[in-house]
Order: sequence, then structure tokens, then C-alpha cells
Amino acid sequence: MLNSSDTREQIYRYVEQLSQERLAVVLDFLSYLVERENSDATAELLAIPGFAPELNAAEQEAEVDELVDWRALRSDV
Repeated sequence: MLNSSDTREQIYRYVEQLSQERLAVVLDFLSYLVERENSDATAELLAIPGFAPELNAAEQEAEVDELVDWRALRSDV
């Protein structure tokens, strides 16, 4: 199996050989893959018990600027 670097190099070599029309198809497909990956990651996070309410609470705190500097919470970092 190819490592990530080899895979990317091979993809770039193939992309260089494509016509503009085929590049548009590749772009559409890559866009779909990225959207799908983001969607899968979101679904995984939302499956964590209590995640959605905590996220909503955090977003509301951020909207009203009720934020705490992380350094005040973790001085050991």
C-alpha cells in the first residue's frame, strides 16, 4: 500500500494529464468526498451522549462573550 506522500504524488501526476473538462469532474468528486468526510465526522460527534447540548451552550456563551482564557484553566500547558 502507498503511503500518504506517495499517494499524493501519484494523484498529482494523474491530475496533470487530465483535460480541463475532466478536471472539473475530479473537482466535483473531491468536493463530494470532503463534504461526506465532514458529514461523517459531524455525525460521529453528535452521537456522543450530551455533545449537542454542550455545543449549543458553548455557542451561546461565545455569542455573549462569556469566554474564559484557556490559560486560566490550564496553567500547566
